[in-house]
Amino acid sequence: MPSRVYAGLILAVHAIAAACFLTTMTGFSGISAAFLIFALGCAAAWNRALLRGRRSPRAIEIPATGAALVRLANGETVPVRPVRGIGVTRHWVALASLALAGPSVLVTAGMLGRENARILRLWSLWGRMPGVASGQRAA
Repeated sequence: MPSRVYAGLILAVHAIAAACFLTTMTGFSGISAAFLIFALGCAAAWNRALLRGRRSPRAIEIPATGAALVRLANGETVPVRPVRGIGVTRHWVALASLALAGPSVLVTAGMLGRENARILRLWSLWGRMPGVASGQRAA
């Protein structure tokens, strides 16, 4: 689901960066850089937080093999892996693309339901789905 909080955070960070450009650079170059930085924030919020772009993530599929795939809005699938360390918290799960030019995905707490977010966090930390024993055969 789209996250308005995440979109607002992206826009706020890019607005602060644009303000920094305006205060340190003078003339047309400062205004241009500030405008471009804020436009980049709008595009990032549109694609990553509001999930409206052609390459926005639509679904995360974790088959019995344990390898995750992200299905994009254009129908393409991209294999992903969890980002260890700070990439998995109760507020977000970061997924890095295994493809050379594939997108990385940040799933925030508001984007999934409570149970689905828990399952994604468990998979990210342990590499398997909850309730499946390590020696159990795939169906």
